[in-house]
Amino acid sequence: MYLKKLTHPEYFQGNKHKKHYFEGWYYKFVSHDESVTLALIPGVSLTKDDTHAFIQVFLSETKQDQPELKTYYFRYDYSSFHYHQDRFQIQIGNNTFTKSLAKIILKQDDFSLEGSLKMEHITPIKSSLLVPNIMGFFGYFSFMECYHGVVSMSHQLTGSFIINNQPVIFENGKGYIEKDWGKSFPKSYVWLQSNHFTELGTSMMFSYATIPFLKREFKGLIANVIYRGKEYRFATYNFTKVVKKEIEDNQVSFTLKKRTYRLEVKASTRHQINLVSPRNGKMIEQIKEGMSGIVELALYRDDKLIFRDLGNHAGIEIMMK
Repeated sequence: MYLKKLTHPEYFQGNKHKKHYFEGWYYKFVSHDESVTLALIPGVSLTKDDTHAFIQVFLSETKQDQPELKTYYFRYDYSSFHYHQDRFQIQIGNNTFTKSLAKIILKQDDFSLEGSLKMEHITPIKSSLLVPNIMGFFGYFSFMECYHGVVSMSHQLTGSFIINNQPVIFENGKGYIEKDWGKSFPKSYVWLQSNHFTELGTSMMFSYATIPFLKREFKGLIANVIYRGKEYRFATYNFTKVVKKEIEDNQVSFTLKKRTYRLEVKASTRHQINLVSPRNGKMIEQIKEGMSGIVELALYRDDKLIFRDLGNHAGIEIMMK
């Protein structure tokens, strides 16, 4: 089961006896007309005095060419969380999440969300014995503060949600799934994601963070790009170098070099909102995220341009100076 979990990070990685532990899945849905972006984050927080399950909602609706951002936090008794050992399926209350389905019934005084979406043509990342998941050989270490998994770089959506009594059609929209687990998010990091590029099928995710490691720390990088069915991986564990970086409050720029390949990444966002994040398993921190950002990619080999493209509806978190 250890290797199964290692190569399938979507499985529940923890157990019900852990302490100072969190685990959360990140589902992102963009409607076909691109007017609504919705992120659902189901998860668990296992602590000494505040163990619970949760579903965090991040809603971005474009109105008069401007995104309107809202977040909601649904709290559940931990007893309402159920998972399967032999496949990926979690249940929180009446809500079901798998790799191919999200079935939701959420209601608060000022917000309601109900319906189901199917996810088809899942795009997993490449893996091997040495690189069992997006973390590479770091995934084998049992003492990391935070672990990251990519479930699907991009997929097609079928179905609809009723949001605040208004139907939103996600038919032929796009989705993305990833997750995190461990004790705490990195103390400083940059995270980017988009699969809405000019050329269909292009997708990317990027993470650059300060990583605690054996009483020291280092800057860890993971960047994954899929272009015309080919995956380009830039990461600390495959000896990628960050040859240039510029980080500001609402925009970042990185240049990465791996042997003969060079990846240039620029991202910016104007609209962000606070989301709840973990510290020592407790959901007590705040991070800022936007889902209406822009990411520009340029990939070269031997200084010859392979492609250049612009991605919209980008998820962007800049928690680093």
